[in-house]
Amino acid sequence: MNGVVIPESEYEITAMRAQGAGGQNVNKVSSAIHLRFDIRASGLSEAHKSRLLALRDQRITADGVLIIKAQRYRSRELNKADAIERLHELVNSVARPPLVRRATRPTLGSKKRRVDAKIQRGQIKAMRGKIASE
Repeated sequence: MNGVVIPESEYEITAMRAQGAGGQNVNKVSSAIHLRFDIRASGLSEAHKSRLLALRDQRITADGVLIIKAQRYRSRELNKADAIERLHELVNSVARPPLVRRATRPTLGSKKRRVDAKIQRGQIKAMRGKIASE
């Protein structure tokens, strides 16, 4: 996990019962993990926070809390590692600011090719007309 490091004290992990298949074990063991990460109260830079909060992600609440539910595995330890890894992936995805697109102009050659293609297409369509009888 390279990139931004998030200390364990900044997120809260809760174990709960998983959904879905698993037999009797799923009703007894709390193997799913609920990870809550308060973006606004975190030690991330302001740029990171603003880019995270700007994401259109359904896991981020209106209060700025990121909630990740991990229940892919049957063991609590694997689900915990999965939730932490997904948190790091999301935070590292906004680590670099997005590149600003600079507007460019079409080249003279591309303009000429476009016009030539239009003229050729018009000639093809002109040939489709009815033939005049004498």
